[in-house]
Amino acid sequence: MKPETRAQLEARLKYYRDIGISAFFRDRAPVAPGLSPAPPQAHSRATASAGLKAGAAQPSRPSSILKPSASASLPAASRPAIQLPVVQSPGLFDAASKIMNDSLERIAADIGPDCTRCKLHRRRNKIVFGVGNPKAKLVFIGEGPGADEDEQGEPFVGRAGKLLTQMIEAMGLRRDDVYICNVVKCRPPENRTPEPDEIETCSPYLLRQLDVIHPQVIVCLGAVAAKTLLGTTASMGKLRQQWFEFRSTKLLATYHPAYCLRNPPSKADVWKDLQMAMVELGLPLPPKKK
Repeated sequence: MKPETRAQLEARLKYYRDIGISAFFRDRAPVAPGLSPAPPQAHSRATASAGLKAGAAQPSRPSSILKPSASASLPAASRPAIQLPVVQSPGLFDAASKIMNDSLERIAADIGPDCTRCKLHRRRNKIVFGVGNPKAKLVFIGEGPGADEDEQGEPFVGRAGKLLTQMIEAMGLRRDDVYICNVVKCRPPENRTPEPDEIETCSPYLLRQLDVIHPQVIVCLGAVAAKTLLGTTASMGKLRQQWFEFRSTKLLATYHPAYCLRNPPSKADVWKDLQMAMVELGLPLPPKKK
């Protein structure tokens, strides 16, 4: 193994230990020649047909139920090579189990005030952890901090944040009633979309936040948040107006407030989505305009 590859691997394993994820692996049971590995089995569900399912590797067939082949009695040098199934690597969200006695304070401490785990730290001003009710029934998740958030250290405080606040108030709630956070905790340069390695590095902390809060409803604001949690590449147009399940929590995807500022007609679409959340939460819907 090359020294630089080994260093990167050691750094990655140390990072997993730092956030409380112990070592994990999957057994690879041998498959007799001529047998194909079992196909992946879908594990995500939606109440409406979206044609979107995140795949999870199905456990391989136990070797104890395989019939011995005729080649078993051949000398070792003459036997055909045993074919091992290609097992899909577990996603980080699948591999990570809940941390006992975890808390938002502990998660923030684990991130630390000077996190340098990904390249976003190079131009970051402040880490933007999250804000709101730690026991909220409703959690909003965006993609990453903007300039105002990077300056103040609080999510959704700029123009998009003000629009989100108005949406929350239209639901009959206050910002203090919900919890607001992002997939990545540091601002991407020029507000660009977070890159896959940045999401992979930072999203485990988001997972821990969700486990601690354990909300009744998660609303993903924008494609980055929805695709990160659902493990899909589908467009927002295909994800909207239906419920998904994420770790025993109802999940809804809608447009990001920044998108609504650029495309004002989309505000009506977001309001339809938020009304679905209101029904799920038992909040009264406003009377329809005549």
